[in-house]
Amino acid sequence: MNPEHLAEMANNIAAFFSAEPDHAVAVEGVANHIQKFWEPRMRKQILAYRDAGGAHLHPLVTEALNKLVPVAA
Repeated sequence: MNPEHLAEMANNIAAFFSAEPDHAVAVEGVANHIQKFWEPRMRKQILAYRDAGGAHLHPLVTEALNKLVPVAA
């Protein structure tokens, strides 16, 4: 899948959770959604995108990706 499209999808998730007044709950919501609903290949690609600079990633996405369980190689 196109990494820019994954970033857009992740940013949409973050936009939803950004309404949450508790920042930690918002970050956990984004992380849980990506961990639960994205297949491992998608998670691996978005993590690689972040590691390559993560241009245009919402700050909640960046924080959430730091909480994800690593994807097996």
